[in-house]
Amino acid sequence: MTSADVLADAFSRVRGAVHEAVAGLDEDQLAHQVTPETNSIAWLVWHLTRVQDDHVADAAETEQVWQAQGWADRFGLDLDDEDTGYGHAPEQVALVRASEELLTDYYDAVHEQTLAFIKDLADEDLDEVIDASWSPPVTLGVRLVSVAADDLQHAGQAALLNGILTRAA
Repeated sequence: MTSADVLADAFSRVRGAVHEAVAGLDEDQLAHQVTPETNSIAWLVWHLTRVQDDHVADAAETEQVWQAQGWADRFGLDLDDEDTGYGHAPEQVALVRASEELLTDYYDAVHEQTLAFIKDLADEDLDEVIDASWSPPVTLGVRLVSVAADDLQHAGQAALLNGILTRAA
Protein backbone atom coordinates (compact mmCIF):
# COMPACT_ATOMS: atom_id res chain seq x y z
CA MET A 1 0.00 0.00 0.00
CA THR A 2 1.36 3.41 -0.96
CA SER A 3 0.97 6.67 0.94
CA ALA A 4 -1.48 7.76 -1.75
CA ASP A 5 -3.53 4.62 -1.08
CA VAL A 6 -3.60 5.37 2.65
CA LEU A 7 -4.77 8.93 2.02
CA ALA A 8 -7.42 7.76 -0.45
CA ASP A 9 -8.68 5.27 2.14
CA ALA A 10 -8.81 7.97 4.83
CA PHE A 11 -10.82 10.34 2.62
CA SER A 12 -13.11 7.47 1.58
CA ARG A 13 -13.84 6.89 5.26
CA VAL A 14 -14.74 10.58 5.58
CA ARG A 15 -17.14 10.16 2.65
CA GLY A 16 -18.84 7.23 4.35
CA ALA A 17 -19.13 9.11 7.63
CA VAL A 18 -20.61 12.16 5.87
CA HIS A 19 -23.23 10.07 4.08
CA GLU A 20 -24.18 8.27 7.30
CA ALA A 21 -24.44 11.51 9.29
CA VAL A 22 -27.04 13.04 6.97
CA ALA A 23 -28.91 9.90 5.89
CA GLY A 24 -32.68 10.13 6.11
CA LEU A 25 -32.83 13.62 7.61
CA ASP A 26 -34.92 16.43 6.18
CA GLU A 27 -33.70 20.00 5.75
CA ASP A 28 -35.17 21.16 9.07
CA GLN A 29 -33.46 18.35 10.97
CA LEU A 30 -30.17 19.02 9.18
CA ALA A 31 -30.38 22.73 10.09
CA HIS A 32 -31.49 22.16 13.70
CA GLN A 33 -29.23 23.65 16.37
CA VAL A 34 -29.67 21.66 19.59
CA THR A 35 -28.83 24.83 21.52
CA PRO A 36 -28.42 28.36 20.15
CA GLU A 37 -24.62 27.90 20.31
CA THR A 38 -24.52 24.44 18.68
CA ASN A 39 -23.47 23.78 15.10
CA SER A 40 -26.06 22.03 12.97
CA ILE A 41 -25.46 18.88 10.94
CA ALA A 42 -25.85 20.90 7.72
CA TRP A 43 -23.27 23.43 8.88
CA LEU A 44 -20.81 20.75 10.03
CA VAL A 45 -20.99 18.86 6.72
CA TRP A 46 -20.88 22.05 4.66
CA HIS A 47 -17.93 23.34 6.69
CA LEU A 48 -15.87 20.15 6.53
CA THR A 49 -16.49 19.97 2.81
CA ARG A 50 -15.60 23.63 2.27
CA VAL A 51 -12.33 23.21 4.21
CA GLN A 52 -11.41 20.07 2.28
CA ASP A 53 -12.29 21.82 -0.98
CA ASP A 54 -10.26 24.92 -0.05
CA HIS A 55 -7.19 23.10 1.25
CA VAL A 56 -6.97 20.45 -1.46
CA ALA A 57 -7.54 22.98 -4.25
CA ASP A 58 -4.81 25.16 -2.78
CA ALA A 59 -2.38 22.23 -2.55
CA ALA A 60 -3.28 21.02 -6.05
CA GLU A 61 -3.18 24.56 -7.43
CA THR A 62 -6.66 24.17 -8.90
CA GLU A 63 -9.92 26.05 -8.57
CA GLN A 64 -12.22 25.05 -5.74
CA VAL A 65 -15.15 22.83 -6.65
CA TRP A 66 -17.36 25.32 -4.75
CA GLN A 67 -16.85 27.97 -7.44
CA ALA A 68 -15.78 25.92 -10.47
CA GLN A 69 -18.80 23.61 -10.45
CA GLY A 70 -21.40 26.13 -9.30
CA TRP A 71 -21.96 24.81 -5.80
CA ALA A 72 -21.91 28.32 -4.32
CA ASP A 73 -24.91 29.19 -6.50
CA ARG A 74 -26.71 25.92 -5.74
CA PHE A 75 -26.39 26.46 -1.98
CA GLY A 76 -27.36 30.13 -2.30
CA LEU A 77 -25.92 31.05 1.09
CA ASP A 78 -25.71 34.66 2.20
CA LEU A 79 -21.96 34.22 2.73
CA ASP A 80 -18.86 35.24 0.81
CA ASP A 81 -17.89 32.63 -1.81
CA GLU A 82 -14.51 32.19 -0.11
CA ASP A 83 -16.09 31.51 3.31
CA THR A 84 -15.32 28.08 4.76
CA GLY A 85 -17.14 28.57 8.05
CA TYR A 86 -14.06 29.14 10.19
CA GLY A 87 -15.03 31.30 13.18
CA HIS A 88 -18.74 31.40 12.39
CA ALA A 89 -21.09 32.81 15.00
CA PRO A 90 -24.39 30.98 15.67
CA GLU A 91 -26.23 33.36 13.34
CA GLN A 92 -23.93 32.37 10.47
CA VAL A 93 -24.32 28.67 11.33
CA ALA A 94 -28.09 29.13 11.02
CA LEU A 95 -27.68 30.43 7.45
CA VAL A 96 -26.53 27.01 6.24
CA ARG A 97 -29.66 25.16 5.18
CA ALA A 98 -29.42 22.35 2.67
CA SER A 99 -30.95 19.02 1.78
CA GLU A 100 -29.27 15.67 2.33
CA GLU A 101 -28.80 15.37 -1.43
CA LEU A 102 -27.20 18.81 -1.82
CA LEU A 103 -24.78 18.17 1.04
CA THR A 104 -23.74 14.72 -0.16
CA ASP A 105 -23.53 15.72 -3.81
CA TYR A 106 -21.21 18.61 -2.95
CA TYR A 107 -19.11 16.38 -0.68
CA ASP A 108 -18.90 13.72 -3.42
CA ALA A 109 -17.70 16.31 -5.96
CA VAL A 110 -14.97 17.47 -3.56
CA HIS A 111 -14.12 13.85 -2.76
CA GLU A 112 -13.61 13.09 -6.46
CA GLN A 113 -11.32 16.10 -6.86
CA THR A 114 -9.42 15.03 -3.74
CA LEU A 115 -8.93 11.47 -5.02
CA ALA A 116 -7.85 12.75 -8.44
CA PHE A 117 -5.16 14.86 -6.77
CA ILE A 118 -4.01 12.15 -4.35
CA LYS A 119 -3.82 9.24 -6.81
CA ASP A 120 -0.60 10.36 -8.46
CA LEU A 121 1.22 11.55 -5.34
CA ALA A 122 4.56 9.90 -4.62
CA ASP A 123 5.89 9.57 -1.08
CA GLU A 124 8.46 12.32 -1.70
CA ASP A 125 5.67 14.72 -2.77
CA LEU A 126 4.27 14.54 0.75
CA ASP A 127 7.47 16.08 2.15
CA GLU A 128 7.05 19.28 0.11
CA VAL A 129 6.58 22.33 2.33
CA ILE A 130 3.39 24.06 1.26
CA ASP A 131 3.00 26.55 4.10
CA ALA A 132 6.14 27.99 5.65
CA SER A 133 4.19 30.43 7.86
CA TRP A 134 3.86 27.76 10.58
CA SER A 135 6.53 26.46 12.92
CA PRO A 136 7.33 23.81 11.94
CA PRO A 137 6.45 24.45 8.29
CA VAL A 138 3.49 22.46 6.98
CA THR A 139 4.19 19.76 4.41
CA LEU A 140 1.69 18.44 1.90
CA GLY A 141 1.43 15.19 3.85
CA VAL A 142 0.73 16.98 7.12
CA ARG A 143 -1.90 19.19 5.45
CA LEU A 144 -3.74 16.23 3.92
CA VAL A 145 -3.72 14.24 7.17
CA SER A 146 -4.86 17.34 9.05
CA VAL A 147 -7.80 17.81 6.66
CA ALA A 148 -8.84 14.15 6.94
CA ALA A 149 -8.58 14.24 10.74
CA ASP A 150 -10.59 17.47 10.99
CA ASP A 151 -13.19 16.09 8.57
CA LEU A 152 -13.60 12.93 10.62
CA GLN A 153 -14.04 14.93 13.83
CA HIS A 154 -16.76 17.08 12.26
CA ALA A 155 -18.45 14.05 10.67
CA GLY A 156 -18.45 12.41 14.10
CA GLN A 157 -20.05 15.50 15.61
CA ALA A 158 -22.70 15.40 12.88
CA ALA A 159 -23.30 11.70 13.57
CA LEU A 160 -23.80 12.43 17.26
CA LEU A 161 -26.33 15.13 16.42
CA ASN A 162 -28.07 12.73 14.04
CA GLY A 163 -28.41 10.24 16.91
CA ILE A 164 -29.79 12.90 19.24
CA LEU A 165 -32.34 14.06 16.68
CA THR A 166 -33.51 10.65 15.53
CA ARG A 167 -33.77 9.18 19.02
CA ALA A 168 -35.63 12.20 20.39
CA ALA A 169 -38.27 11.93 17.66
